[in-house]
Amino acid sequence: MAETHATTTPRERYRAQVRAEIKERAWEQIATTGASALSLNAIAKQMGMSGPALYRYFASRDDLITALIRDAYRSLADACRLATEAGPGPDLAALAHALRGWALADPQRYFLVYGTPVPGYHAPEDTTAITHEIMTLMLDACAALPPGGPASPFDAHLADHRAWTGDHPAPPAALHRALSFWTRLHGLLSLELAGHFTGMDFDPAEMFAAELDALLAG
Repeated sequence: MAETHATTTPRERYRAQVRAEIKERAWEQIATTGASALSLNAIAKQMGMSGPALYRYFASRDDLITALIRDAYRSLADACRLATEAGPGPDLAALAHALRGWALADPQRYFLVYGTPVPGYHAPEDTTAITHEIMTLMLDACAALPPGGPASPFDAHLADHRAWTGDHPAPPAALHRALSFWTRLHGLLSLELAGHFTGMDFDPAEMFAAELDALLAG
């Protein structure tokens, strides 16, 4: 994946190119052996570099994983934003289809951020800023929907437990709907991408659409 910051000198351009190639090799390795087995030394060998030389570009395995996670979240946030900007206003269905399209396009990228945590790895705090962008788009879309049924006990609970929203002004019912949207659709995607629907003789896309219809109906 390409670096997102601008470069101005030959040295900076070369550094960005090498970092991009390292990340490409890392994604290939993750697809083969999983993120927990990611090895900078193996990547260095593939690229004809020494281990110490590669460590000038990424100081550690965790540093490289963080870069991949940032790229993945940024890619999803951009896909979600484009989906919402394509219509007249916040659109939960557009977000759902953007999420599924993004996940199917690169399952390894999806599992890196939404799959089993990498043992021993702890993401830095700044990655949450990008996830808040995605959550804000969802909350905007949920707040724009007509009210559903009567308030539930969980709605009352969320009224006092909303730190995860980043101070979004959506009412508790919209918070509940956003969480339902996020958990139910991610559950379906995780099962689909892991191959658990294989051989069950139904179309996962149709099930995804049915779940989305149920969420939109409140």
